[in-house]
Formats: sequence, structure tokens, C-alpha cells
Amino acid sequence: MTTRPQVARAMREILTTTAVEAGRATRFVQRTSPLNGATFSQTLGLGFLGNPQATLEERTHTAAALGIEISPQALDQRFTASAAACLPQGLLTAIARVITAEPVALPLLKRFPAVSGQESSTILLPEVFATQWHGCGGSTASSASAALKLQARLEMCTGRLDVQLQEGRDSDRAAALPGPLPAGALRLADWGSWSLEACAALAPPQVFWLSRLQRQTAVYDATGARQDLLTLWESQPTATVALAVARGERQRLAARL
Repeated sequence: MTTRPQVARAMREILTTTAVEAGRATRFVQRTSPLNGATFSQTLGLGFLGNPQATLEERTHTAAALGIEISPQALDQRFTASAAACLPQGLLTAIARVITAEPVALPLLKRFPAVSGQESSTILLPEVFATQWHGCGGSTASSASAALKLQARLEMCTGRLDVQLQEGRDSDRAAALPGPLPAGALRLADWGSWSLEACAALAPPQVFWLSRLQRQTAVYDATGARQDLLTLWESQPTATVALAVARGERQRLAARL
């Protein structure tokens, strides 16, 4: 079980050593400066934690508490492309180190060597970020010109969490989270991550998967005859149904419905 002291030690390392290394790797810091990767990350992280709507001047107050004297204008000038590359490194490290969940101890899941759950969330951004984090380009809030998508995959047997940042308009299927899964593993994923091709790719390593059936997907019974799903359901004598079927007009992917 993760304890508060463990979380505190991890966050201290992330906001110091990890942030300093990220500042150098992204060239946010190119010469010795009090505002390095660590103090910049702390200024923004702690400042926005205290007030998500903090102004530039309020953020300089946070910097001052860290021993950094900087004007609002000078701080504003540090918001560059390299700064935008520096901060996600700390974020991803923090998620992997601190937000990793405890392993799920359900007996049912112990049948599998790995149980992978994948989900995505989209965060709308101001239009100024549209050149870096493209949204879907629409005029409504749900299709903004700038958006950030966070892909997450939780390995439920071990508690390992892998994350990836994508542009908001990117397909969930384009996520390049670590893989592949071991033989006998179980994959659970958001509907947007599913495709017949993705399911077929899991067959050679013998990975199990669970998915909702998309309405337009062709379904064939054990004799190879295509079935209308509603008609097939209504023809069953019981309310609970388990049928061997094949999915996809071309793939004919074996599954249980």
C-alpha cells in the first residue's frame, strides 16, 4: 500500500531532480539560472494547485516563496515551446510514480497474467494552443480548435499505469501505449480504441478482449449465416444468452456474444 511519506518522497524527487533533468533535456534551461526546470515546475504546479485561476503576478508570489525574484513580464517570457515540452515530462513521471493504483485483488482477474484497462479523456484548451494541440476544429465546445487528449492504460494485476499525451483530434486507435500484452492477458478498452483490426491483432498472442458490439458490425452465427442482432436476440428462449459468433464481413473474427 502506498503511504503518504512514500508519495511525499516521490513528489519531492519529481519536483526537484526529475524537473531539473527535464529542463536540461528540453533546453528550457540553457545556462545557469535561478528559474530552472525545478523552480519553474514548482512555481506553476504549486501556484495553480493553490489557485487554478492564478494571474501572472500571483504566480510570481509563489516564485518568491521559493526564493525566486522575477517580474510578471519576465515569467511570461518563459512560457515558450521548450517550457511546454519540459512540464509534461514531470507530469508523466508523477502519474507513473504517484498516481499508480493499487493492484486489483479480485479472484476473477487472477486467472489472467495481465488485465489491461485503457481509457482516454479530452481536455479543451484555449485557441492559442491550436498550433500545438489540435482539436477537431469545430465551433462548439465539444469540437474546439485546441484540445489535449490523455490516454491511460492501467495494468490491473500489478497497478502499473502508462500514459500518453495526444492532440485532441487524434484517434484513440493511434495511441502508442507500451505493449504487447502477454499470451492469456485480458484487454478492456474504451469503445473508441476498438476496431476489428485491433481485435484480430490480439489473436496470434492469444490475448482475450471484451468489447461492446458496435451496431454496424456484421454478425454471423456458427453456421456462417449473417444475423440481424435484434432478430437473433428475440429468437432466444432465455434472457441470458451466450452464443459463438463471428464479427466482421471480411474478418469473420471468432467471438462469444
